[in-house]
Amino acid sequence: MIRFVVMLFLVMNANVSFAEEELILTAHNNDGEIYPYILNFENRTPSYLIILFPGGDGNLDPKIIDGKLAYKLKGNFVIKTRNMIVDHDFATVATNSSQSVERIQAIIDDIYSRFPSVKIYLMSTSNGTFDSLFLSAYLSDKIAGVIHTSSLKKISTLDAKLYKNRQLIVHHEKDGCSFTPFVSAEYAHEKYGTDLIVMEGGISVGDPCEPLAHHGYNGIRKETIEAIKNWIKQDQ
Repeated sequence: MIRFVVMLFLVMNANVSFAEEELILTAHNNDGEIYPYILNFENRTPSYLIILFPGGDGNLDPKIIDGKLAYKLKGNFVIKTRNMIVDHDFATVATNSSQSVERIQAIIDDIYSRFPSVKIYLMSTSNGTFDSLFLSAYLSDKIAGVIHTSSLKKISTLDAKLYKNRQLIVHHEKDGCSFTPFVSAEYAHEKYGTDLIVMEGGISVGDPCEPLAHHGYNGIRKETIEAIKNWIKQDQ
């Protein structure tokens, strides 16, 4: 049973550039339906790849417009912090949040076709945790783990012992969004022993359910991502 407490205050996020960013249109189900995703990587043989499920309406809707990559939800925590995740060891896939088994399996299959030895994790945030919780049982023996950040109240039922892979909850102790109370994350940790990273510090501005609040780890995003990556790298 692991509980990490990270004490942090307002810091400036470093600017990190992607080495590669691609819109992938080859992931599809048996009927040929396409599931686009954005792939970011620095190294063509990463050790880990994180599939990102955004919050809000979950509709990233990546596409090419006038020769340029366009997508929604740019301010969402997991989308905004992709540049903090990608390095020699880590790559990311950003896609629509979904409960579709066919969609997630098509994307997983496509990832493994590109990076056969990579360990895949899925990381969701806010409303996206509704989908990651729904898919957790299906993904239990298909990917290395699932990370739920700023989770909805239902996270209180997450018993990691029910799954074959790793499960992590990440939450700001002062998340003020009424839909994502810290006590629900803490309950899952205390009752079931599910791993929990508790974030502290940063700043909160405006709507408590939006990215500029503690809900979106404003001011401590880089440190939150580093804590998550360090947890992932314990998977040897």
